[in-house]
Amino acid sequence: MRRVLLLVLLASLLAVVAAGCGGDDGADAEETVVTETTDETATEGGETTDTDQAGADGSAVFASAGCGGCHTLAAAGTSGSVGPNLDDLQPDEGTVEAAVRGGPGAMPSFEGDLSDAEIAAVAAYVAESAGS
Repeated sequence: MRRVLLLVLLASLLAVVAAGCGGDDGADAEETVVTETTDETATEGGETTDTDQAGADGSAVFASAGCGGCHTLAAAGTSGSVGPNLDDLQPDEGTVEAAVRGGPGAMPSFEGDLSDAEIAAVAAYVAESAGS
């Protein structure tokens, strides 16, 4: 029964998201913020190695892509009602990433607009923030 309810909620989420997200041409969209980070990793000998990684801020991507216009997510301070309430849905990273890439229903695909790092970052942010 719980699985059926989850599938119904997911289908509803996808339909609602598809119906209303990303309706503008992006002219007013803010630039997505991508930051450079340096991770230091300790080795057995006590040495450290620096690995530069381009990392995107999931919160900034959520804001700049306009996700909050359609979705409610308490951590982002948004209360959109066109798409599903992400706090209630609690999607995992894979579900969010697939939705962002594929643009289910009326939701547009963001695959051409966001980098792989940005998509991964927003998927992780939503999954963590929504408590999945």
